[in-house]
Amino acid sequence: MSIAADPDDLESAVRGALLTTRATAACPFHPDVTIRVGDDAAETHAFYRARNLVKSDGRGWNHELLMEEIARQLADAADRVCPRCLDESCA
Repeated sequence: MSIAADPDDLESAVRGALLTTRATAACPFHPDVTIRVGDDAAETHAFYRARNLVKSDGRGWNHELLMEEIARQLADAADRVCPRCLDESCA
């Protein structure tokens, strides 16, 4: 999972902000699984970091779009534990 954020791609910008603030992390054994750490301060910091990214046209992101994308990515992430690791430990 790449941490490099593309400021012209909202999904990439938010993913990069969430990863670099440690609001989310990639499972070390399943890099395609994103884990929500559960740190409210890190999630808030990620919002501000993504908000401060400037697109190549000099504009920032629309507040509502930014909030929706952050909420979507946090909702899609596994809560604190990789579900694939849990499944493998039960097998």
